[in-house]
Amino acid sequence: MPRPMSLATKPKNFGKTVRNLLTNLKPWRVLIIASMILTVASVILALFGPMILGQVTTEAVRSYTETGAIDWGVISSLMIQLILLYVGSSILNYLQGAALSVVTESYGKQLRDEIIKKIGQLPVSYFDKHQFGDTLSRMSNDVDAITQSMARILSEVISDIVKLIGIFVMMMVISVPLSLVALLILPLSFLSISQLAKKAQAYFRTNRTTLGELNSSIEEDYAGQSIIKANSHEMLSAKKFEAQNQRLFETGWKAQFFSALAFPIIHVLTNLGYAVICVMGGGMVISGKLAIGSIQAFIQYVSQFNQPIQGVSQIASNIQSTLAAVERVYGFLEEPDETPDPEPALTISDVRGAVEFNHVDFAYDPAKPIIRDFSVKIEPGMQVAIVGPTGAGKTTIINLLMRFYDPQSGYIAIDGVPTREMKRADVRKLFGMVLQDTWLFSGTIEENLRYGRPNATHEDILRATKASSIHHFIESLPHGYKTEIAEDSDNISAGEKQLLTIARAMVANPPMMILDEATSNVDTRTEQLIQDAFAKLTKGRTSFVIAHRLSTIRNSDLILVMRDGAIVEQGKHEELLAMDGFYAELYNSQFADS
Repeated sequence: MPRPMSLATKPKNFGKTVRNLLTNLKPWRVLIIASMILTVASVILALFGPMILGQVTTEAVRSYTETGAIDWGVISSLMIQLILLYVGSSILNYLQGAALSVVTESYGKQLRDEIIKKIGQLPVSYFDKHQFGDTLSRMSNDVDAITQSMARILSEVISDIVKLIGIFVMMMVISVPLSLVALLILPLSFLSISQLAKKAQAYFRTNRTTLGELNSSIEEDYAGQSIIKANSHEMLSAKKFEAQNQRLFETGWKAQFFSALAFPIIHVLTNLGYAVICVMGGGMVISGKLAIGSIQAFIQYVSQFNQPIQGVSQIASNIQSTLAAVERVYGFLEEPDETPDPEPALTISDVRGAVEFNHVDFAYDPAKPIIRDFSVKIEPGMQVAIVGPTGAGKTTIINLLMRFYDPQSGYIAIDGVPTREMKRADVRKLFGMVLQDTWLFSGTIEENLRYGRPNATHEDILRATKASSIHHFIESLPHGYKTEIAEDSDNISAGEKQLLTIARAMVANPPMMILDEATSNVDTRTEQLIQDAFAKLTKGRTSFVIAHRLSTIRNSDLILVMRDGAIVEQGKHEELLAMDGFYAELYNSQFADS
């Protein structure tokens, strides 16, 4: 089925996203609490620094005024206290940073593990409807955004809150009137933060979704370069990418603009308050209401008081971006799993290969039925060909047979056992599949050939490769069976990849076989060799062959002719030609010149 483009959606529940995040951080709650305690202790130690510096100034002025000389003994003692405070604060800050690094990296690893596990639990229908580039973006970009931001958020939010409270307490101890002036800055600052954060949040969310779509386009264009070039589609592909890239740029700079705008606004407000405090404080020192060291300490506290406010304004947008990434990751993890296998599940101890489709109805979309009242009985060892025009439902039959999907009504049985009553893995082990779209993973040729049967011997592999006419090609490669390949290897042709997948199915040696256009990428001579080899492989086994080239299935024991999701004709090749019906029409259209 075609894979529709993903559409950006608004967050359904940010509160739920935060709860998901907190719930999944529980395994590291001890480390998180410890890091919070360390953060609080580090901040509190640092808070006493300006107070001690103020005492140093006051003591220096007092001793010089009274005796004409500075009392270095008292000042040295205060300076030692100051150094110990700052060293202790730095050590505690380092320890909390190390603890949070363990938390965030462990959490990132867990998220990636959960995503990989989730991919194996999702039904095939999910992959038919979603772009895998978007899923990859969630696994890489979004998880990275979470892990890179979380340590900063957990550390700085606690630090800034404690600083804000602690500095205000220190300021109140020094002077209540001056503290009230500083306090007036808070409501204006937080009002600015909240309004700008709402704007930034919407753009960050759209930016994340657009990034997923962009990754999908890049992956598709990279994989399809030969088709793009063959159809002179470079300019159109570039324009499509440019439009997505422009949208990513626009949402990105707007998100950054609104999140960064908070800083200059708060900077202006805090500096205005700072100027007023300097004027008032100077007057209080002159009138004797405050010691000079106290006003020095207060000014330092006011300067530091601005920092947590500015820090909150800067981190607010970071929180929004991180929560958007968290929501996308958990949105994927909360996708419905495949329906669970029955418990207890039925098994087949000795597979004969009798297959029955009993009044099967199926539709990917309930409004558009594909298979209607499909019934057929297949005896063990038969080679069954399924033919028909594009969209007739041929591949859908295979999807149902493999339990990639289950029928809405009716049932499929193997040796009398309904597949719905078996575990999906047990059903799929009964079949070897060779598809039109080849798939090879990064590794050696021998590793690829052992994919369906890890314990196969080298002799088993040699028999399969010789039977599928690929042995000579493998031997001609630089390292033979140890040659490293990948799915997109450009030194292996499409036909050679197809032969490798056929050999892989032969190595697996399953009770039954499925070929879906398996010879479409090979030349006529190789096709004949494969047909001969496959005849030997399928002898005595039930096999299903989907083919558009009807010349390849003339010797099949049974040919099912499909049109519009139903069997319209069935029989052997000669019988169907004698009917002079739909099959004869299809066959003759391919050999009109013969």
